[in-house]
Amino acid sequence: METKDTTQWLDTSDPRKFIENTAKFNNLMMMYRCAIREVQTKLEVLNDEFSVENKRNPISFIKTRVKKPESIYRKLQKTGHAFTPENISTLLNDVAGIRVVCAFVDDIYTIAALLAGQDDITVLKIKDYIKNPKPNGYRSYHMIVEIPVFFSSGKTPMRVEIQIRTNGMDFWATLEHQLRYKKGIEEMAGYDKVSRELLECAAAVISMDNEMQRIKDEIGEFHDI
Repeated sequence: METKDTTQWLDTSDPRKFIENTAKFNNLMMMYRCAIREVQTKLEVLNDEFSVENKRNPISFIKTRVKKPESIYRKLQKTGHAFTPENISTLLNDVAGIRVVCAFVDDIYTIAALLAGQDDITVLKIKDYIKNPKPNGYRSYHMIVEIPVFFSSGKTPMRVEIQIRTNGMDFWATLEHQLRYKKGIEEMAGYDKVSRELLECAAAVISMDNEMQRIKDEIGEFHDI
């Protein structure tokens, strides 16, 4: 693939062009933040309904983020594409991200199915790392969705990445990321041993998730006494 000029959008030789491009980037990031709010509202509505109908909340908490400019730049640079609004919106699926943390494994699939069933959401891609964990032990349910967002200029379809996981999966993934991605850790003596130990911790989390799901199934849905 021919590498394109990744500095094109960052050119500061013409102040007017730089200001114009900065405004375009800020506007695009605003649009991604609005897309996140649209999806987050849908999740909160579902959670509220469950609270009334089933006397419990399947969603423990929701975290959101918009990818940082340097992360977007590096990702486009790696594939040889210029840092432009057009490339960001057409080539990247994970600029807007939502992490949904649930109590039980079956809640993950319930929330995913309810989102997918909404007529203004288009599911573009699914990766089920729960049924098919990554080699390092990572587990989560990933969805790339497209949702229309209404601005003054009209309706714009926006992409959002949704990661749905249990409390246990989130606990492991957060700590594993902190431990594994220290600078230069892959060159340290005993790295293979550390990787095996992290994988063993992942197996323990899987066992805990499965046991908690079994207990929930055994006692049935939770109701107020």
